[in-house]
Amino acid sequence: MTHDKSIHILSEEETEKLIAQFDRESNVRRFSGVPNIIIKGLLILFTVYVFMVTLVITLPEQVRRSAFLGILVFIGYLLYPIKRGMTKHENRIAWYDIVLGTLGAIAFFYYVVNFQVIVGRAILLQPLDMVMGVMGIVILAELCRRVVGIPILVVAAGFITYAFAAGFSLRRVVHQLFYTTDGIIGTPIGVCSTFIVLFIFLASFLEKSGIATFFIDLANSIAGFASGGPAKVAVIASALEGMYSGSSVANTVGSGSVTIPVMKKTGYKPEFAAAVEASASTGGQIMPPIMGAAAFLMAELTNIPYAVIAVSAILPAILYFTGIFLMIHFEAKKLGLKGLPKEEIPHFWKLLLAKGYLFLPVIILVALMSLGKTPAYAACFAILAAVIVSCFRKETRFTPASFADALSGGARNTIGVAMACAIAGIVVGIVSLTGIGQMLVGMLTHVVNIPFFTLTHTNLFIALVITMVACLILGMGIPTTANYIIMATITAPMVIRAGELAGMAVPVLAAHMFVFYFGIVADITPPVALAAYAGAAIAHANPIKTGVTATRLAITAFIIPYIFVFSPSMLFINTTVPEVIRIIITSVIGMFGLSAGLEGYMRRHITLPLRFVLLVGGLLLIHTGLATDVVGLVLIAIVTVTQYTGKKLELKE
Repeated sequence: MTHDKSIHILSEEETEKLIAQFDRESNVRRFSGVPNIIIKGLLILFTVYVFMVTLVITLPEQVRRSAFLGILVFIGYLLYPIKRGMTKHENRIAWYDIVLGTLGAIAFFYYVVNFQVIVGRAILLQPLDMVMGVMGIVILAELCRRVVGIPILVVAAGFITYAFAAGFSLRRVVHQLFYTTDGIIGTPIGVCSTFIVLFIFLASFLEKSGIATFFIDLANSIAGFASGGPAKVAVIASALEGMYSGSSVANTVGSGSVTIPVMKKTGYKPEFAAAVEASASTGGQIMPPIMGAAAFLMAELTNIPYAVIAVSAILPAILYFTGIFLMIHFEAKKLGLKGLPKEEIPHFWKLLLAKGYLFLPVIILVALMSLGKTPAYAACFAILAAVIVSCFRKETRFTPASFADALSGGARNTIGVAMACAIAGIVVGIVSLTGIGQMLVGMLTHVVNIPFFTLTHTNLFIALVITMVACLILGMGIPTTANYIIMATITAPMVIRAGELAGMAVPVLAAHMFVFYFGIVADITPPVALAAYAGAAIAHANPIKTGVTATRLAITAFIIPYIFVFSPSMLFINTTVPEVIRIIITSVIGMFGLSAGLEGYMRRHITLPLRFVLLVGGLLLIHTGLATDVVGLVLIAIVTVTQYTGKKLELKE
């Protein structure tokens, strides 16, 4: 097969169009001149509000969260049209969007102004309270449809319908959803308005500082020379970008606009090139220290410090990217692909000396959180550090225009996450009101307690499979953040209960990380694999084939969650330092065997029976037991020796 050797790097305008095509949150109206100044001014005022209530002003939680949503609803209707095709013309806002945005803001600020009175009434809402509550919920839902999509609304509507069917009145439902911290202004929007929003601002400032380009250059200096170097560069760059960006699609398009054309030129098939970028970019959401918005919600829902969650995620993230890296390596060896020419590869130390200072905000962020500071505190100082270090060189220095762009860009990127959190709060509120979560746990008890199964952990495994399928299906149309909130509310307790039925204690963190992982990999799992579709659009590849290939490359993400539920030591839970070292070494060797088995190539072609041996050995090593490690090492060693010594085993296909 011949491949197109020409390289077409996407322009900034092409990149923005592609992101808007696959990422609804980026599909915004375009403004210029005075209207652009006004919109940016509103976004910057919102940013000022966020920093004021975080650092200076103390408000009741209901007031702070309602004001947060009221401002975003008004701005959201100015930015997002009723349908996608209406973003082509500049400076056009429909009159009804101004009306809807104003009414939505009035509804939320009605609660802000009358907070004490409404709290005093409890569930005895007055007619005006009801009107404002219903109006606020409906207008918020319509904005969520524009920004996030319909699927999450279908889920929320289903739960509201269940509440009515269970006999709850409209007054009771409106009170629960709009006027209490168990609904729209519940924990999800509380976390969004305190922690997540600041990390979105940090990502915006880091992006404007040119750190993404630095990461690509750094990845090139590390792996550009290796066999199939451009694909390995894509993995390293995406892992680094994942430290501050939480969007699979944005990561895929951002770095993929550069890496995918170069991979194709090197000799990779279009589908493989697109899949590499999509799978690596999706993994950015499990990459510490930021790990996307859902990790902050996990800290709140589990009462586990965020720093502990970030540390626990290190080994799974290492294994995820190691698996992709090794499969790329074996694919490159199989195809006989070379690295980039020496003259195209930046010098590592020169690059680090010239631009290594761009790492400082991330280092400060990690250092402050490791010292026990809150994520909000650490994020504020990291943002300040990003502004300061940008002044070191002229090409990275913030100008008044780029500073304003960073502020307004961060505010705009908050809208989608906030809408998803607010609507997910409806699900949480209905679960709390009706007790449906406990009912589902009871149903699971009957479903998984099948008499003819005699294996100790079979029931837990069934519960995990049910949870995985639910997460993947929900993730086809719902962002990672909302997917995690809904599944953590409903299925995480089910997993813990199933563990109890199996006679083992599943740690809360393991159950929530399981849900978190499968919500993320939905972005590359066909048929609705948005990150894979975005990568395929850049590579001009078949999107379904790209999704299938990306799923194969990211196979680790489908295996590891099961292992850390059954063996929580992979998350550094109840373990020792020597055991951690053993787990890391054996797991990486296991990924070596698993990757070679899936690719069917190590130093030369591997027969089907030996591929099976490698797969079994790899899985045994990734499992954290000592006995399984010994057997796994023996199996992988046998095949590896035959590959590198030239001796053949008598195992024919």
